Amino acid sequence: MRRDAAWNPPEAGATGIFHQHNKTDNCIDWPCFNANFSGVRIISSIATMQQLAKKWQRMGKRIGIVPTMGYLHSGHLSLVREARQHVGRAGRVVLSLYVNPTQFGPKEDFSKYPRDLKHDLKLCRATGVDVVFTPGDKEMYPNKSENGFSTYVVEESLSRMMEGASRPTHFRGVTTIVAKLFNVALPDVAVFGAKDWQQATIIKRMAADLNFPVKIIVAPTLRERDGLAMSSRNKYLVGDLRRQANVLWRAIQAAQAAVKRSKAVPAVKLKSDLKRLIESEPDAQLDYVEFFEPDTLSPVLKVTRGTHLALAGFLGKTRLIDNAQL
Repeated sequence: MRRDAAWNPPEAGATGIFHQHNKTDNCIDWPCFNANFSGVRIISSIATMQQLAKKWQRMGKRIGIVPTMGYLHSGHLSLVREARQHVGRAGRVVLSLYVNPTQFGPKEDFSKYPRDLKHDLKLCRATGVDVVFTPGDKEMYPNKSENGFSTYVVEESLSRMMEGASRPTHFRGVTTIVAKLFNVALPDVAVFGAKDWQQATIIKRMAADLNFPVKIIVAPTLRERDGLAMSSRNKYLVGDLRRQANVLWRAIQAAQAAVKRSKAVPAVKLKSDLKRLIESEPDAQLDYVEFFEPDTLSPVLKVTRGTHLALAGFLGKTRLIDNAQL
């Protein structure tokens, strides 16, 4: 493998770390559990990560975590910078790279979800990540194939609507993996993106209900120049699908304009208007659009300023989500 000019070799015993994706364990075939990538420490072992986190705690270091599924973009990097701001220069920032199988349904894009570890590590190094945690399935869900893993974290109220209705097992997987990451990295703060508003709200509820000593930070959504929310799945948008995809942002703008013109708009009417707008694009199909209170996710009948909007839609076979406060 050719080395980039800016790439430094890992520490002794960790050469050739960029092996092919291991389909049996959903991870990279690491020759060791602990390597360095030009200052970024790479850890795949839960025990090693926990030991390091405990050492940081004894040293009085604040720890921040940014959970991701990889294929990083500028939106993820903004979360890293947010974490650094909260833990300070003397603190430690952990970014997890793990495509979590338990949050995908049987007909979803788990096997096709984009993965590019080398690219991700370069971005982590450039953004000042201290540790990249890259576990495999056998590490995170030991003996699952033999029914040896059977404990999950389930939030039973906020997770029933929107994404929870469209993807029934999704949030069970999300809350379980995030709880495990909290136990592994022992963070003081955890940073999530506002693009996944419902997810962030559920995680805040879980952290409060289960007494995790973690401050949950929700950072603003970053957008492309045409307004499309940054997402790893945008990679799927080929040809004219990319142009059509910004109809989701145009729908948000239309809702904002409607609320600005009128003090209160019936939710049923606005849903109908946005569905018509989104499906005016030939390859776009609305999954849902909902209006709700931002903190409780409680649906509203009248849409006013301060109401939150969330929507999901398909562009061809690619499913995208977005949200905004009106």
